Amino acid sequence: MKHCILFLFILFSVALSAQIENEGTKEPAQDSIKKKAFVKSLGNGFFPTKYFNFDLRYLVKYNQYEGVRTGLGAETNKAFSEKYRLNTYLVYGFRDRRFKYSLGGGFRVAEATNTWVNLSYTDDLQETGSTKFLTDNRFFQFFEPRLLNIDLFHKHITKLISLEHEFTPKILSETEFSISKIDPTYAYGFNLNGDVYNNFDITSAKTALQWSPFSKFESTEYGVKQTKDGYPKFTLQYTKSFKSVIKGDFNFSKLDFRSIYEIGDPKGAHSRITVVSGISGGDTPLTHLYHAYPNNITKETILQRFSVAGLNSFETMFFNEFFSDRFATFQFKHYLTPFNISERYKPQMVLITRYAIGDMNNPERHEGVPFGSLEKGYTESGFELNKLLFGFGLSFTYRYGAYHLPEIGDNVAFKFTFNVSL
Repeated sequence: MKHCILFLFILFSVALSAQIENEGTKEPAQDSIKKKAFVKSLGNGFFPTKYFNFDLRYLVKYNQYEGVRTGLGAETNKAFSEKYRLNTYLVYGFRDRRFKYSLGGGFRVAEATNTWVNLSYTDDLQETGSTKFLTDNRFFQFFEPRLLNIDLFHKHITKLISLEHEFTPKILSETEFSISKIDPTYAYGFNLNGDVYNNFDITSAKTALQWSPFSKFESTEYGVKQTKDGYPKFTLQYTKSFKSVIKGDFNFSKLDFRSIYEIGDPKGAHSRITVVSGISGGDTPLTHLYHAYPNNITKETILQRFSVAGLNSFETMFFNEFFSDRFATFQFKHYLTPFNISERYKPQMVLITRYAIGDMNNPERHEGVPFGSLEKGYTESGFELNKLLFGFGLSFTYRYGAYHLPEIGDNVAFKFTFNVSL
């Protein structure tokens, strides 16, 4: 592991030296263009150098299990090769005192459809009950506030091969086949016909499609670029796990769907609707089921629970409070016209309503983790005041309806928000 750290440090030093040397040889006319490209790359989450782009997602993070999580990630760019690519990261959690890493690479098989074959080996953590759409890997999120509060993780060692393909610029697809060793970091047993699994192997295939029918694209000398981010957008993903294939322990399947719709002027008053749903059938362990994007820490008072609000999470729902094998969420956000206090200072109020419903067959199979059902429907509403100071704002949300709690304070979430763009 020390050799991995040394390798990444040398890689960063060499690449940075090459970048500095390259900066010194630029023509003045090119300097402005290069600076704009540099800032744009930072906005997309990468620090560019001559042959490598360093991934800013891995620099500093925090969660309830690892504490401070810090490290370095990198991927090759087109100057290195247009047909081959390499990517890696190495991080360390100071609370669990453990390194996590990933090594991967890919090769392009068709330029016209941007088709790539990728391989990777990953030893890391994943949040229990979370679902990631494969196509989301192509889009960067500079800050993921909900990560600060997560405490329920499982370790996984995953080997995978995947295929990226663009049917058109509006239809992205990705398919992967993976083998994972799963080891929950908490006391959990999956009771299946009297056999209790505390850790297990998952062999699965997964395919995802993202369709953006109203986005617009144009061809440039640098490839196809998006000129309009149109809505609605749709994402569909299917997962199938195989028992007794390369030591797989369970047979199950999952179907996940997401739709995002925006109405109005993104720079002024507009509304955003997000619908997410999923269903799982077969022998699915808790690690691969659904929570409902909770973001409330289990502590006694409102101020003790004061943290950062997520972008699409239920702020009053406590972590690990609910799990489902079928669920749906509806989130509505209405952004009022920003307050035009000055040229640079324009806070914005956002009105929010969220609803979730779900249920689970055979909850007694999942031993060691108590949780409830969402069959009655969960509702919360509130507002945000964003960009009050240096990108920070405030959020207030109230929980009501079927899952309203006896203590009024337990239904309230008061947090700060963070919105920044480069």
